[in-house]
This record gives sequence, C-alpha cells and structure tokens, in this order.
Amino acid sequence: MDTEDLKRIGRELAAGRLNLEQTLAALTDAMTARTDDAVVDLDRSRRCGFPEVIFGEGKSPETIAEIAVQLRGAGHPVLATRVDAEKALTLSQRFEDARYNEIARCFRIGDPVDASIAGRVAVVTAGSSDRPVAEESLETLRWMGVEPLVIQDIGVAGPQRLLARVSELRRQDAIIVVAGMEGALPSVVGGHVNCPVIAVPTSVGYGASFSGLAALLGMLNSCASNVTVVNIDAGFKAGYVAGLIAKRIPKS
Repeated sequence: MDTEDLKRIGRELAAGRLNLEQTLAALTDAMTARTDDAVVDLDRSRRCGFPEVIFGEGKSPETIAEIAVQLRGAGHPVLATRVDAEKALTLSQRFEDARYNEIARCFRIGDPVDASIAGRVAVVTAGSSDRPVAEESLETLRWMGVEPLVIQDIGVAGPQRLLARVSELRRQDAIIVVAGMEGALPSVVGGHVNCPVIAVPTSVGYGASFSGLAALLGMLNSCASNVTVVNIDAGFKAGYVAGLIAKRIPKS
C-alpha cells in the first residue's frame, strides 16, 4: 500500500461513502492479494524493510508463479527459496527477468530491493561442502541489495587459512559463517572481529554429527559473545538478518 491508496481510502471515509468496518476491510484488501492457494502480504516491505519471500519447497510452479505475479504487480522483486531445477525451468519460461542459482536452489525475479545499502557483509564457509547453504545466503543478500564478500573453505582444520583473511573480515559490518561437522568456525571468527557473527550450522558431517545437530549445539554454546545462531541449513535466515544489519549502516 502506498500513500495514494491511503489518501483514496481516507477520502472515501471522510465523504461518508465508507463506514469504519468498510474502511478496515479496504485497508486489509489493499495490503494483501489472494491467489488460489495463498494470501500474499504486499505490506511487508513497509513493516519489515523487505518484501515477502516465497518458500518454494512443497509448492507447485503454478503456485509460486501466482504469488510472484502479485509481488511483481506491487512493485516488489521476487525471491523464492528451495526451488528445484525442474520448477525453475518452468518458471523461467514465464518470467523474462528471472535468475536461477541451482546450487542455492534460489529463484529471483527483478532487480534488488534496495540498491543503496551501504553495509558490508561477508559470507564465510568452513568447507566446500557447505557451499549450497552459503549460496542461499548469498542469493538472499543479493536480492536485498547487498553484494557480499565471499570467503570459502577456511575451516579450523587449516587455521592459517582464516588468519590470512582476518584483515578483510575486520572491515565487515556483519559476517555469516557457514559450517558443519563440529561447527567450531563461528567461535574462532568471532574472536577476531567486532561485528555480529551469524552462525549457520549445516547438515554436513559423519554419523555423530546427527545431520547438523552437533554443529547447532556447538554454535549455541559458543563462548564468543558476538555469535548468534540460526537453524540448521538456514542460509536464507542468516542472509536476511545480515541484510537487515547492513541496511541500518549509515551511508558515508
């Protein structure tokens, strides 16, 4: 909903053409759009800083497309996560300005939400096997308008690799650290920097890693005070939080 919508509804109310209940209904209708399978939140960008994001897993290409049409009609760029290659192929035939990252399983339509974001974000992986989750963070940040620094494969098994990149990490406003196995890397990174570190446990590891539970518990028990944690394999969540931090950094 924009200012003109509010003015129009206000004029209708002032003129007596709408009563209070009708005005509330009109405001609700202006903030949402309905498809056959979904109620799309068109007001989320105003409330929360960024538009609604589509979780693609379990949704048909048709459902994703219908939601995307409503978001695009309201002037929002689209991000759909957990979209497999088959669905992406179908969607690409409908939207000319679409991009698909197969590793991240993310489908984007349109330009970034906010091209003026000044904050700096790094996305760090412990190992190459963590890349799919890191790519989901990267695509989320790019949709938001942040072009992040990417540092891959600097896990604690080779600590000299991290030390070589510390000077770059210290220039960031937020750092996403993606790691599986024992999940130690976020704590080590956190001990070198003065910004928030968003830890993402991945389901990478052998049997006793319990599909990421060991990494999650290790990160939750981090002794580094600047480390916070999102759910297992939740690259989108980490990217979104880092993007919100970046958006609040004043432009120089």
